[in-house]
Amino acid sequence: MKKQFLGLRTTIYKTNELSKAKLWYSRAFETSPYFDEDFYVGFNIGGFELGLLPETDSNASKTDNVLSYWGVDDINKTFSHLIEVGAAVHEQPTNVGGELWVASVKDPWGNVIGIIYNPEFKAQ
Repeated sequence: MKKQFLGLRTTIYKTNELSKAKLWYSRAFETSPYFDEDFYVGFNIGGFELGLLPETDSNASKTDNVLSYWGVDDINKTFSHLIEVGAAVHEQPTNVGGELWVASVKDPWGNVIGIIYNPEFKAQ
């Protein structure tokens, strides 16, 4: 039987400063966008899409009720890098059992970026 869900494809972050966000995310994720238009900027991060959308209401509150975690090989190194390029601490690197570690930061526009070290999980 064919599966309906193929897995996650895109995580979107909204910003009222698309051009500045494009530069910030290029530095933070150490890659250039593969798609770059006024209405959307897309990055390929390890085969998954990180998208930036222009935000029309800059006063809209951002919540962290849904988190996407980007896989990393070294949680402390990546966390430090994100802080160095201008992110704010949201959750310090925390061991959540065994070898699993999670952390999160807020980008300059208030979006939460999660990172995870999970040697047990491999994308299929």
